[in-house]
Amino acid sequence: MEVYTVTVATGTSEYSGTNNYIYLTLVGEKGESERTLLDNPGLDFCRGAVDKYKVSSSSPLGSLLMVRLEKQKYWVEDNWFCRYVKVEPAGGTHVLTFPCYRWLVGDMKMEIREGTAKTLRDDISPQLLAHRKAELQERQKTYRWVTWAPGIPRCIDAKTESDLPQDVRFDNEKRSDFKHSLHYASSFNADCLTFSLLELSLKKLALKFGKSWTDLDDFKRIFWKLRSPVAEYCMDHWKEDWFFGYQCLNGSNPRMITRCTKLPENFPVTPDMVQRSMAPKTNLDVELKAGNIYILDYAIIDGIPSNTIRGKLQYIAAPICLLYQHPDGNLMPIAIQVEQTPGPSNPIFLPTDPPFAWLLAKTWVRHAEFQMFQVLSHLLRTHLVMEVFCVATLRQLPAVHPIYKLLAPHMRYTLEINCRGRTQLISADGIFKKVVSTGGEGLLVLAQREYKTLSYRSLQPFHDFADRGVSQLPNYFYREYSLMLWEAIHSFVSGIVSLYYQSDHDVQEDEELRAWLSDVSQEGFKELPNFGLPQDLSTKEELCTVLSVAIFIGTVQHAATNNGQFDWCAWVPNTPCTMRQPPPEDKDATMELIMATLPDVSQSCVQMAITWHLGRAQPDAVPLGHYAEENFTDDQAVELIDKFRGELKEIEEHIIKNNEGVEPPYLILLPSRMENSITI
Repeated sequence: MEVYTVTVATGTSEYSGTNNYIYLTLVGEKGESERTLLDNPGLDFCRGAVDKYKVSSSSPLGSLLMVRLEKQKYWVEDNWFCRYVKVEPAGGTHVLTFPCYRWLVGDMKMEIREGTAKTLRDDISPQLLAHRKAELQERQKTYRWVTWAPGIPRCIDAKTESDLPQDVRFDNEKRSDFKHSLHYASSFNADCLTFSLLELSLKKLALKFGKSWTDLDDFKRIFWKLRSPVAEYCMDHWKEDWFFGYQCLNGSNPRMITRCTKLPENFPVTPDMVQRSMAPKTNLDVELKAGNIYILDYAIIDGIPSNTIRGKLQYIAAPICLLYQHPDGNLMPIAIQVEQTPGPSNPIFLPTDPPFAWLLAKTWVRHAEFQMFQVLSHLLRTHLVMEVFCVATLRQLPAVHPIYKLLAPHMRYTLEINCRGRTQLISADGIFKKVVSTGGEGLLVLAQREYKTLSYRSLQPFHDFADRGVSQLPNYFYREYSLMLWEAIHSFVSGIVSLYYQSDHDVQEDEELRAWLSDVSQEGFKELPNFGLPQDLSTKEELCTVLSVAIFIGTVQHAATNNGQFDWCAWVPNTPCTMRQPPPEDKDATMELIMATLPDVSQSCVQMAITWHLGRAQPDAVPLGHYAEENFTDDQAVELIDKFRGELKEIEEHIIKNNEGVEPPYLILLPSRMENSITI
C-alpha cells in the first residue's frame, strides 16, 4: 500500500469554492490510485482554501503522470475553480506540482499534468501523448475562429461574452466592478440616450442633448470631480503650441508622427509661410534637409462616412500638420491644412493667423487624433491583434507546452473584454455610435483601411521608430521607455525559449508550434497575405521575436494608448470625440464657431465618463512581470521570472528618476502601472 499526501488549492476569487463532491485519482506510469472522495462536501473547497488529503494505491504507481479530478453535483450545481494540486509520496522528499487554474463546470472530469514544461518531443509516454492530443481536440471544439466583419482580424466565435467558456471569463469581482463602472459612466435604453451620472453631478447637464457650451470655461463644469494631475495640466496648457507638439510624442497616440523629408504635393506650404516660426538664420528647406521637420498626415481618414447623432450630421476631416523641432527643444506645429485637397476653401493655417483660427485648426487635428488612437492604435493594433494570438494559443498549444505557459498570463480577460467591446462599444448601437464622429459605419471602414497596411514589422518597436525616422527625436519618452521595456521582454522571452529549445532545429521540428503559427497567420490574419509574419519559424530568434511582439502588444503598447486616455481626453476641447460643424473654409473663426463645433454638453459628459471608465486603473490588475497563476514550476524558469521582475524594477526606478521635476510627467509606462494582459 502506497499513501500519498495530496494538497488541493481552491481559487481565491468570489464563488471559486464548491459544495459539490470532488474525487481525485493519481495516474502513474504503472497504474492508478483509488478513486478518492476528498472529504465531506460543503466543508472543504471553500474560497481560498488549501486542503490536504491522503490518497492510497494498492500497488506502486511509478512516476506520476497526471491527476484526475472529478466533480459531481451534491445538492445544487456549484462550479469550482482549482488552482493546483500538489502530491507528496510517502517518505518522499520531492513534492510534485500539478497546475490547473481552470473551472470545473457541471459534472465533469479533468486530467491535469505535472507542471514541468514539455514540448512534443519531450513526451514519450503514449498516455501523455494521447492526453496532449485529446486536450487540443477539445480546445479546438471550444475555441473557434469567426469573422466578425470583413477586412479586420478574425476573432473568437462568441456573439456575447456569455458565450465564452468559463475559463476565459472575468472573475465575479471583475465582472461586478466592470458593470458598476460602466453604469457609473453611462447606460443606454432602446429609445434614447440617458446617463447615470448622479455621482458625477452630471445628470442635468447630460440631458441637454444638442446644447452647446457657452464658452471654453464651461467645460470645467464637468471637470471638478473626475480628474488627474495630467488632465488638469492639459486643461491649463492645451492651447499652447509646445504642448500640442508634446502630445504628438507622448500623448495617447504616440505612433503617428513621422519625419518629413519632402512635403506632400497636396500640402503646398512655402518657406515664406512658416519663416516666422523658424529659428533665426534658417528656413524650411534647410530644416527639411537637416531632418528637423515632422509631419502628421491623416489621409487614411479622408472620405470616411460620418456619423449622424440624434438626427444631426457630424463632421470628419483628414488634416495634414507640419511640425518643427525647434532648437529650444520643443516640437512646434507650424502649418495645418484641415483637409487633404488644397484650394481656396481649404487654407493653410499658421501660428501667425488670428488666435481663434489657429486654435480651431489645431482642434481639428486633435479630433482626428481621437479617431486614430481609439480605432487604430488602441482597438485594432492592440485588442484585435492580441486576440489573434490568444485564440491561436488556446487552439494549438497544450497547457504543458512552455510557450502556452509563457503566453497564458498575457491572455487573461482579453477575449471577454473584446467581446464586450464588440457588443457595447463599437457595435451598431454601441457607445461610439452615440457620441463619436466615426461611430457606426465609419469606424469599421477606418479599421479596414488600416488593416490593409498593417504589417508585422510595424508591430516591432525598433523597426517602427526607424521606419518613421524618429529615432533621434528628443523628449520622445514613449520611444525611450518602450524600447527599454522591449529589451527586457525580449531578454526574458529569449531565456525561456533557450530553456526548452536547445537549437534552431528544435524550433523547426515542433509540430505544435508550427500549427500555432499557422493558425495566427492563416486563420487570424487570413485576409492579410502581406502581413509579413514568417510562415515557418526557422530559428530561435524568430520565435523570440514573435513571442516578444505578442507580449509587448498586450502590455506596453496597450498601456501606451489606453492608460492615458482620460488624461488627454477628459478636457474635451483638447481631444474632441466629434465635431458638429464642417471644417473651416476660411480664417474668420470666432469663439461662437468653436463652441458650435466642439462636442455638445451631453457628448462631452459621455466622452469624459467613458474615457475614465476605459482608462482607469483596474482593481484586480496584475502588473507586468507578476503572475497570479504559477504555470511554470521549473526552477530555472522561476529564476528567469525573478530576473525579469528585477529588470522591470530597474526600469521603473529609471522612469521615476527621469520624471523628477518634469511637467507634465510621463508615467504611463511604469511597469507597476501596466497590466500583464488586455483587460479593459
